[in-house]
Amino acid sequence: MSDKLTGRTMPKAQSIADEVRRRIVELKWRQGERIPDEAELAVEFDAARATVNKALQVLADEGLLDRKRRAGTRVAINPVSKATFSIPIVREQVEEAGMAYSHRVVAQRLSPVPAQIATRLGLPEGELLVHLRAVHYADGKPYQLEERWLNPRAAPGLQQADLRDLNANEWLVRNAPYLRAEFFFSAENADRRDARLLQTRQGQALLILHRTTWNDLGPITTVRVAFQPGHRFGAGEGRDHAG
Repeated sequence: MSDKLTGRTMPKAQSIADEVRRRIVELKWRQGERIPDEAELAVEFDAARATVNKALQVLADEGLLDRKRRAGTRVAINPVSKATFSIPIVREQVEEAGMAYSHRVVAQRLSPVPAQIATRLGLPEGELLVHLRAVHYADGKPYQLEERWLNPRAAPGLQQADLRDLNANEWLVRNAPYLRAEFFFSAENADRRDARLLQTRQGQALLILHRTTWNDLGPITTVRVAFQPGHRFGAGEGRDHAG
């Protein structure tokens, strides 16, 4: 059978998986939506049903699809890349601790990406991305501070999203499933801005998380998260979701 998707010589199942993944990433098929059954996809892709089954299982293993016998296959809600880690929703963490959640966007603008961030994302220096700074609160007290760069080209719908209503962390987890992620921790002393927004003293030691995610369209976001002094990072959080 010919490969109608790409015209290239490649395993048929992988070709189908790549196309289905693209539809999910670009929100053509949305979270919770039932996708066409295997027989329909086999006709569309000119492939054996077993080949389609194999392709869908690849995406189920990645956490992008939920497959249930007699219930069909749906796009996963809050997709989790099982091979890597899941990114926690800050609001849920705060509420699960029995505290009231709120957040504030300190700054949001389209800005040229600086050299260091461009290198991390694999983009040209000066490319225009959304630069966002926000504080998450628990019972009215600063919980964590995030500074992130967002790439609208890899997150369809981002430019129409109101990130002052639904914070960027939660919007990304729910709308921009990632395929690859990198993260690392560091210890830094709070600069003047960190200290002011976290309501701590300048020079205070802070735990910092740096996280970057990508999908088929390119880098989605890179974020620096500064935690309130004394924050304890548990094993459940360490298995972190593209937010």
